[in-house]
Amino acid sequence: MDTFKNYLAQIEDEAHRDKLRALFQWILTEFPELDTRIAWNEPMFTHHGTFILGVSTAKNHFSVSPEVACLKKFLPAIQNFGYSHTTNIFRIKWTEEINYPLIREMIAFNLEDKAEYAKFWR
Repeated sequence: MDTFKNYLAQIEDEAHRDKLRALFQWILTEFPELDTRIAWNEPMFTHHGTFILGVSTAKNHFSVSPEVACLKKFLPAIQNFGYSHTTNIFRIKWTEEINYPLIREMIAFNLEDKAEYAKFWR
């Protein structure tokens, strides 16, 4: 979590900051093998040097970036939960519940799918 300390400190809204801090702590508890970094001004979770998941903030939401292959696989679940999305990210409004089981499945998928992958991006 030290990696994300300065990033979180920049979030002015305390409730938003707490929501992301809880998400990041949950991810690291569920997947302690993940590494953390800030790249392109975005908190990222990586494994053996490859991208697994990224998060970025906006005024009304935060975006989760699992990469396109993962997003496509989980698009029905994303839509069923009511999250908006693009081809690269899905958005969770600050007022919406975080679907932790969905995020767990996405991270597990990326870890398995990219287990032998040597580059950062697919």
